[in-house]
Amino acid sequence: MDIIELERWKPSEEDPRRLAYAGQPTAEEVFQELKHRLEGMGYLPDEYFLMDDEWENDREIPKDADIFCTTDYGESEGVYLDVYLKWYEDGKPVTKSFITGKTLGESGDDLDRMFLISSAITKAFHGGEATHARYMKIGGVEEDTGGAVLHLSQQEQRTIIEALVEQRERQEDAMSQTEQLLRRVTGSITGYMDTVGQRPLRMAGYDKAVLTIRDGDLSVFKELYPKLLKDHADDLLIEAAGRPGDVGRKMSALLLADAERFSEPAYRTACQKAVDIADREKVLFLLEQAEVRAECLVPSFHGEMAHYAYQDHKWIAADIVMKLTQEQFKAAPYFLLLDAVRANDYSSSGKLAEGGFNADACFAEVIRHCCTHNDKWQPAHLLEMGLHVSADSFDSLHACVEFGCLDAGQILLDQGMDLGEYEEWAKVQNHGLRVNDTLESLREHWQGLQAQAEDQELSQPEIGGMTLG
Repeated sequence: MDIIELERWKPSEEDPRRLAYAGQPTAEEVFQELKHRLEGMGYLPDEYFLMDDEWENDREIPKDADIFCTTDYGESEGVYLDVYLKWYEDGKPVTKSFITGKTLGESGDDLDRMFLISSAITKAFHGGEATHARYMKIGGVEEDTGGAVLHLSQQEQRTIIEALVEQRERQEDAMSQTEQLLRRVTGSITGYMDTVGQRPLRMAGYDKAVLTIRDGDLSVFKELYPKLLKDHADDLLIEAAGRPGDVGRKMSALLLADAERFSEPAYRTACQKAVDIADREKVLFLLEQAEVRAECLVPSFHGEMAHYAYQDHKWIAADIVMKLTQEQFKAAPYFLLLDAVRANDYSSSGKLAEGGFNADACFAEVIRHCCTHNDKWQPAHLLEMGLHVSADSFDSLHACVEFGCLDAGQILLDQGMDLGEYEEWAKVQNHGLRVNDTLESLREHWQGLQAQAEDQELSQPEIGGMTLG
């Protein structure tokens, strides 16, 4: 595979034979590509492999940054792998933690394995003239039982490849592990095909296409996918959507351009896969094409995708909300507002409020969340911006009373909610209406509204009768 670039380059407009600088990739994009490659070789640490929080929200890799790794035993348990970025600002070096990986074991084999993962990461960014050192653990046990680090000659590689091919053809259950070993030895499945060309893998065209997606071999994918669209369009889209980086975006775009339609479940899964790898560009592209590319698309689809994104990638969710059409906005699930509030996504919650989002089913929970997280001002602000709460949504007013959210409660009364009917409702619901300062203040406010209404009635001029002579 090509090395992972920490800068973007494109053919120069003045001279296409030369490359011109085209900006920085996001840290999330670089992380997902690295994670994808390590996973394909079976090289992910068994406990976790996580990007540091400060690199989220589409933060870009600093210009001229370099990458390096450290590996050591942890203070309490396990072996840790730390990946750092280093660059210069105002002539001074800056070093920041980028990724942390951990394995639970602490044997000599576990330490060796983490150093090999560190080596694989370094070569993923810097390349290397030689094939990676390969780690093979025989027996699959947790204790240190004599696993070996093997540096293989070309002839030895060929012998192992032949044996792995036989295993892959005969044992379907071992296919995933076999593919990982093949990637370690040859770099990729397509690299294997070149190495052992006289004995090509006996596999279906679909299997080859899936492997080219995972390996990121765009040229081979272009040759294979057109023949597979009739029977495998859904599955190929799911695979391509989950493939990180620019090559994954191009593969997805090719499928969307050439396939007639995709099933709604497959399209939904593809969108979720793109969210999972935090590929903002791909997510928005898939959603932009959804109405013409997905069959039987439910009206709430885009809102549901925003809800899904709020779980781990709130900046992507915010972008989805900002691009909702009026029809998609009206069909969005009620819990989308609560998602935005919980994520402290004020721009999205404000957009929903300005559009008159119906919050009957969730406003009580919005109040509870805001009042327990020092955001007591927010419910009233959302109502002032245009958020819709029906006059009979008494659980919303009850939440105001319960959590002391006086400003929002007063606005609900101003907008037509009847305090007397609320108190009767609370008795019927056995809520145990407790008189507190908030309820007393709401009663005073309600009395003022009633007096104001009476004054307006008295001030209306009477229309006299007509007398006929």
